Amino acid sequence: LENYVEQRDDNGEWVFRSLDSPPGSYNNMLVATPHQPKEWLQPRRYKAHIMGTTYVYDFPDLFQQAVSVQWARVAKLGGGSVSAPAQLVEAHELVWDDATQMLVESDRDAGRNTCGMVAWVLTMYTPESPAGRRIVVIANDITFKIGSFGVDEDVLFYRATQYARQHGLPRVYLSANSGARIGLADEIRELFRPCWRDDADPEQGFEYLYLNEDDYAKLEAREDGQVRSVITEPVTMPSGEVRHRLLTIVGSTDGLGVENLRGSGMIAGETSRAYNDIFTVTLVTCRSVGIGAYLVRLGQRSIQNEGQPIILTGAPALNKVLGREVYTSNLQLGGTQVMYKNGVSHLTAENDFSGICKIVRWLSFVPAVRDAALLPVAPAMQNDPVNRPIAYEPPSGPSDPRLFLAGADTESGWLSGFFDRGSFVETLGGWARTVVTGRARLGGIPMGVIAVESRTVENIIPADPANPTSEEQVLQEAGTVWYPNSAYKTAQAIADFNNGEQLPLMIFANWRGFSGGQRDMYFEVLKYGAYIVDALTKYKQPVFVYIIPNGELRGGAWVVVDPTINPEMMEMYADSKSRGGVLEPEGIVEIKFRKPQMLACMERIDPQVRELRQTLSNPDLSPAQKSEIKQQLETRERLLLPVYTQIAVQFADLHDRAGRMAAKGVIRREVQWATAREYFYYRLKRRLLEEALRRRISTVVSTVTRDEQQQLLREWFANEENDDAFEDDKVVAAWLEQKTDRVEELFDAWKAKVEAENMVQHVSSASDDALLAALQSLSPERREQLLSSLQ
Repeated sequence: LENYVEQRDDNGEWVFRSLDSPPGSYNNMLVATPHQPKEWLQPRRYKAHIMGTTYVYDFPDLFQQAVSVQWARVAKLGGGSVSAPAQLVEAHELVWDDATQMLVESDRDAGRNTCGMVAWVLTMYTPESPAGRRIVVIANDITFKIGSFGVDEDVLFYRATQYARQHGLPRVYLSANSGARIGLADEIRELFRPCWRDDADPEQGFEYLYLNEDDYAKLEAREDGQVRSVITEPVTMPSGEVRHRLLTIVGSTDGLGVENLRGSGMIAGETSRAYNDIFTVTLVTCRSVGIGAYLVRLGQRSIQNEGQPIILTGAPALNKVLGREVYTSNLQLGGTQVMYKNGVSHLTAENDFSGICKIVRWLSFVPAVRDAALLPVAPAMQNDPVNRPIAYEPPSGPSDPRLFLAGADTESGWLSGFFDRGSFVETLGGWARTVVTGRARLGGIPMGVIAVESRTVENIIPADPANPTSEEQVLQEAGTVWYPNSAYKTAQAIADFNNGEQLPLMIFANWRGFSGGQRDMYFEVLKYGAYIVDALTKYKQPVFVYIIPNGELRGGAWVVVDPTINPEMMEMYADSKSRGGVLEPEGIVEIKFRKPQMLACMERIDPQVRELRQTLSNPDLSPAQKSEIKQQLETRERLLLPVYTQIAVQFADLHDRAGRMAAKGVIRREVQWATAREYFYYRLKRRLLEEALRRRISTVVSTVTRDEQQQLLREWFANEENDDAFEDDKVVAAWLEQKTDRVEELFDAWKAKVEAENMVQHVSSASDDALLAALQSLSPERREQLLSSLQ
């Protein structure tokens, strides 16, 4: 939409003045200028708009506008000290080249696609990658056979996804489809005839379908003498007429039925593999049906436009199966009120542009290519120093965890949170709301985030329209407890951060345990809790588990995030105000500090109780005296028991402090909340640089252990710096980052030494014939040099 006002120019002529930036196409043109005639793509564009989506070839322009929005957002956070480049996006369509049998980049005109699937390679110049980063975008063309998946569409989707995997590029899928294509053989529909049971009375039905001799000959001539579109058997009638009875209709063209389903299976498998290999995200811009819905889920990360459903079967078809009008629209089956609430959709968007903006924002957290370094924001692009103290501290009662993650506006002003201001983006916010998941930046470095809701939330399960007796259920879910849905959400988020995104992970732990009631056990809380362990076991980036101030980690909740699950990647820390243990202190007292133990403690501490017990043990007391003293003792014990119960709880609580956790080695160290931001920034920076170096060491010697790697790194550091500083994350991170040339020299020297040792080992074990053959393979000059050096 372009906006203008009519103004007089210097010559007194009425002209259009654009209100947009950059100016619109009619800027400074005479008001009397006739409108341009409709371009040839306009009908397709109109058809897409009628269906509620953008025409497929207009999406690259939306990406350009979204990158512009990203630059504006970063400039605002950085105080306007950054500016966007002139060119934001380059788009090249991926087209299959029969000559090279490869996908090639093409600049063909919009609308020249020959199937209902289009793919591009976009180069985006974003604030995190000002030099440019590439992504693969695959989109349905809803205007081509209503966006259905035929063989050609499946093949292009498959090849474009493979292209993304081969190059390690993020893959974006823009979903707008009608599921697998269905069709009939039109060439047979024009020719077939029924064999009536009674030619004079067609109402009695027919026996089979057939082609007569002339029509069969026409089909044979059309297919170059070999009929491939039908399988028939000849039937000779009593009149001598020869009929070709139709046994199977194959069709002369692809895309009528099962071949489309086979293609759907092919792209479903490829999408599943892609999720484990590269970053995948889907934007549901229009209806997504059947295989389209499965592709949304198989790619895992999804953004769903409001008003666009994700369904397996349409409402009319279901109504026909049920025999009554149950569903009034497809949105009842797969709208955002269903898919955002059950975790299929990670985010929702008001329109296509909003959805593309969210994709571009999501990509800002993801490495440019698989296994590349993370994309930190340059210091000039952020206005939040890493060494600032954290102003907002999680309170002891129920509170919103987003406040300590992102900060909070209060009456007294801004209270900063753990992460960089304005960087936290929540995902899966509509599902399992007792756990909060998302992405944020720490000192510009992107991280995955998992935090715990400490407030009680409502889980609303809607009534089933197909079951007249069902009712809406409203379940109360307590904070700091894992339920089946929140445990599954935790495992899903960990898998998303690990697969494709390759993000380090920060878990702000505050769980009392798992909900183990009959209902939750039936709904598989045990299974989903185990999924958390499975996801952490496979994690390949640093994971920090931090028990927050006034938080606790107990029982099975501790077990599923303990660092021994993945000791190479996981570390656990705790604030001094946090707690950790098998049970809460009250529970421990009920088992290990019961009333007899409290009374014994009371006798040891309270002089009056001790004196009464000693007096009661005197054998010279009369029965009346014993009864009186016993009554006095019971009164005293009854009076003191509440206080000693508190003492017992306090005693048990002292076993759960961070000091004991550190003494027992179950946490790496205590970290105070106020300084946690700075501590974890340098710890994260060091871990990321070290892990990159460790991977290079493993490529040289695959059998090297982690302890051997650590010792090697320590030796290299000791050659340059004070060995005592090796435990200082800030010093080591600075050494690895600032002295890259020296680190590279040390690595190359070690690599050459290892290769030389391997060569000596091979030579010492080689036979004389092998050594002779090796010498003969050298040039005469090189052989002479080697022999002279040996002498």
